[in-house]
Amino acid sequence: MPQKPTFRGGRNIALKVPAHQFDATIESYCRLGIPILDQSSIHIAFQFGSIHLHVDKVANLSQAEIRLEFVVSDVKAAAPYSEQANFVRCDEVEQLPEDYLGFWVASPSSIVHLDTEKE
Repeated sequence: MPQKPTFRGGRNIALKVPAHQFDATIESYCRLGIPILDQSSIHIAFQFGSIHLHVDKVANLSQAEIRLEFVVSDVKAAAPYSEQANFVRCDEVEQLPEDYLGFWVASPSSIVHLDTEKE
């Protein structure tokens, strides 16, 4: 097995929100005055302290999901170590670009994480 890569929490958190809850969710953060970093009709990113909070509108979703980010020193070596820590590979949750260095895992409590080398 390759040398164990380092894992640390990334600065990105994603909220995947059902389409019928998206506008109300955005309005709530805006009313609090949370600064907006980027915005489109299906995505908005807020400056949430040192975190970037991404809120995405997702069709056919019944309840909101949260996704966290691991920044890994060597993403190619990370998969077996994620598995040893009881994370399950779940790349089917969202397709990543073909050239993207990363993959999806779910914790034992079903919280989805992106393992990636870049923040």
